[in-house]
Amino acid sequence: MKQLNLVFEGFGSALLLLVRSARYIGTLPRQRARFIEQCYLIGYTTLPIVAILSFFIGSVLALQAGYSMQDFGAKQFIGTLVGLSMARELGPVMVAILLAGRVGSAISAELASMKVYQEVDALETMNIPLAAVLFMMPVLTVIANLIGWFGGAIVAKYVDFIGIDPPAYFAALRRAVHFKDVFNGIAKAETFGFVVVLVCCTIGLNTRGGPREIGAAVTRSVVVSLILILVLDYFVTKALL
Repeated sequence: MKQLNLVFEGFGSALLLLVRSARYIGTLPRQRARFIEQCYLIGYTTLPIVAILSFFIGSVLALQAGYSMQDFGAKQFIGTLVGLSMARELGPVMVAILLAGRVGSAISAELASMKVYQEVDALETMNIPLAAVLFMMPVLTVIANLIGWFGGAIVAKYVDFIGIDPPAYFAALRRAVHFKDVFNGIAKAETFGFVVVLVCCTIGLNTRGGPREIGAAVTRSVVVSLILILVLDYFVTKALL
């Protein structure tokens, strides 16, 4: 019962924070420099990690699919599997997890520090990373999809027991992946990004105590964000089918 009360209390705090911070939306045009800085930190500095993970996720998908499908004579569908898996599921989820671990933790630490040391009214600060995340998530997700597809094509071409040429691989991918699949993945990424920022800001702004509590807040924000990403993934997927 206590755990359930904590869940409802946290949900109420996040909702209240969202409502209270809405009054600062009008300050966004005056903070273009900070918005661009946050887009750089969230997007550009995260891009190398997204690229590496996406490439190897696509590669592993193609490798596993090729190994499993060779016994059924269905290797020509590897492009279909990699394309849909990256667009619908793995692309947005992977980007959201990276966001929670790399960006969400930084947001939580920054806001918790502001709160502990009473530097500024951090409610105004919250809207900048939220806007930057919502702007960059579609970009990172599309890039993750493209690099994942390319990684799958490399494996499909050069692994001996698969041996599918890139034209055949991408032809199968184009037949299977439609705009709706990519759009649904982007919608997922936006949902995850919004929730991650809201959770990290809520936990950061509710931090009390000394420097030790800042570290605890960062850990808590990442753990809660990861759990919510996986839970929401089911419900968003079901809603978009």
